[in-house]
Amino acid sequence: MELSRFTDYSLRTLLYAGMHAGRTITVPEVATAYGISENHLVKIIHKLGKLGFLETKRGRSGGFQLSKTPSEINIGAVVRTTESLVLVECLGQDGGTCPIVSACILKRVIAEARDAFLETFDRYTLQDLLKNRTALLQSLK
Repeated sequence: MELSRFTDYSLRTLLYAGMHAGRTITVPEVATAYGISENHLVKIIHKLGKLGFLETKRGRSGGFQLSKTPSEINIGAVVRTTESLVLVECLGQDGGTCPIVSACILKRVIAEARDAFLETFDRYTLQDLLKNRTALLQSLK
């Protein structure tokens, strides 16, 4: 299974905010640190703000910071809200167009595998990912 870039960059943005807790962070700062598009990052930060993970401020002195403590940000919750978890069409709300969906066991197996994947993320918070904060900060220089 592969996470989308949106989820990857969302997690990286939260890590960056956690590494720099207590101060306002700017989009260009994060974009430069990770070598990612500012335009894409703006969309991510907007979404993370709407989801309640970031506190954002617009304008000349604008930027963002974590809206919760790192220990309150569950990684599973971030992945669930930024990632499409419909791995195959039959897991979607409409069930898709597969003619064997009503008798197929594969749907259940895929759902079980997805749930196990998410359970791993559920065991971690942003605080867990920041345990090596010093090394993380040094790697961004």
